[in-house]
Amino acid sequence: MTQEPTETAVTPHAEGLEPGGPQEGARTESVRDAFARLYADGRAYASAEADKQKLRLSIVGVGVRNAAVLGLVALMLAFASIVALLVGLVVALSRHLDPLWATLIVTGGGLVVTILLLLMAKGCITRMKKAITP
Repeated sequence: MTQEPTETAVTPHAEGLEPGGPQEGARTESVRDAFARLYADGRAYASAEADKQKLRLSIVGVGVRNAAVLGLVALMLAFASIVALLVGLVVALSRHLDPLWATLIVTGGGLVVTILLLLMAKGCITRMKKAITP
């Protein structure tokens, strides 16, 4: 055994030179240069991430806008269909009753269904309030 310490591959040299390496005779970069490069890389990464998030947000925005437009059109079509159904009921009942009575029956039936739906909605809200009250 020898008394001399052995050098390992990971031990840096005091002069910053790597003997036999591809940069033999050249100095390694300073700490300031390393931090400057790290800062520049960090800014580039943050900029790329911000651009990516902006793109994702715009894709989500377009999707939500399209869904809202389609949902609104569907709601309007459903409303028009209900109106057509009610008009059809009035016409069908007017063959058997006076047209005024047919209109009153269809309107009254629609109001009864509306009141029942509103009472069901109120019950849902009441149950929800009881569930979240501490």
